[in-house]
Amino acid sequence: MEGLVLELPFILDSFLMVFAGILVMIMACGFAMLESGLTRSKNTATIMTKNVLIFSIASVAYYMVGYNIMYGDGNAFMGSGAFLSGIEYDSHSVYADFFFQMVFVATAASVISGTVAERIKLWPFLIFVLLLTGIIYPIQGHWTWGESLEFLSGFSDYAGSTIVHSVGGWAALAGVLLLGARKGKYEGGKIRAIPGSNIPLATLGTFLLWFGWFGFNGGSALAMHSADLADEIGMVVASTNTAAATGAIVAAILTRIIYQKVDTTMVLNGALGGLVGITAGPDVVPWIAMIIGFVSAVLIVIAVPAFDKIRIDDPVGALSVHLVCGIWGTLAVGIFNADVAIIDQLKGIILIGAFVFAASFAIWMILKVTMGIRVDEETEVEGLDMKECGLEAYPEFGKGAQKMF
Repeated sequence: MEGLVLELPFILDSFLMVFAGILVMIMACGFAMLESGLTRSKNTATIMTKNVLIFSIASVAYYMVGYNIMYGDGNAFMGSGAFLSGIEYDSHSVYADFFFQMVFVATAASVISGTVAERIKLWPFLIFVLLLTGIIYPIQGHWTWGESLEFLSGFSDYAGSTIVHSVGGWAALAGVLLLGARKGKYEGGKIRAIPGSNIPLATLGTFLLWFGWFGFNGGSALAMHSADLADEIGMVVASTNTAAATGAIVAAILTRIIYQKVDTTMVLNGALGGLVGITAGPDVVPWIAMIIGFVSAVLIVIAVPAFDKIRIDDPVGALSVHLVCGIWGTLAVGIFNADVAIIDQLKGIILIGAFVFAASFAIWMILKVTMGIRVDEETEVEGLDMKECGLEAYPEFGKGAQKMF
């Protein structure tokens, strides 16, 4: 009995990471459903393939090298080895810790998929995911959560508004600048709306992401072996939900005022923006989360058309949600937490953003020059599914229907 009592904190903290990691894994499904719902059906099979392989590549790359780069004792490039070698914890299982951290890096990579959807070649994209999850993400994670860079010692990011979400946003921005807009999106000086194929599917994806976020933020307490920690997790989950709910409501109200109609996609992204915004500092009371969610929704409604105006084609609004609201959420910690200085938050945002954008731009450029990153015009018009995957997601309604009936 005494041994069990002594081991109980280890058991509880390890269980939290495993259970929360499983919840975050559901977000992979959420990203897939959201992206496919907000894009055209002729590209759905490719999008499904991308999202399954994003999670798979992140799992293997982070295990082989990424985790050791991020949490090893060596330098920020090679860590202390590979395959979790040389890393042990007295307080919890190293495997539980690895799994929980791995689903975060998969989330960062998933952000990119929606931004470059409907015109990116599959294999160059997957190579970029490999390098992001194995090297780029772990290096900046080593500086911050790995606590290796003194310059960022005052930087605070509870669950990753910058370290996860903005990292995905900066990498996506670098890629889309080199990739260009979808054919027909900007013609004759006008912005052409390209509606998604399945709003119910996008809504399902949003709810799955919302659900998984309770593990994303709640699990980031990293421990639950005391009453105070359990109370903190409860507050984090409650505030996470409140920020998302506020974001959805405010987006609905604003679009009704601006467009005289409630824009469903803005409501979905308003909820997601609230979730990203609260992620840097979810350990606050819910009324503060309401303020963060409110501002996040305002930023979404402003940023989505603003990116279109400067001809940055983001089919799912990922840059507005994950990059813009990620920056806001990180700054909000400096506003609402008296122990954190805004200047320290700015240092983290700028350094991480500059590093990730520069490294990502270089990799995307190399891929563009050597392999090409964009499909040819005919493939883009016909849809990527047959060219990249050899099948259609909905053959009864596509070209496959001509062969079947």
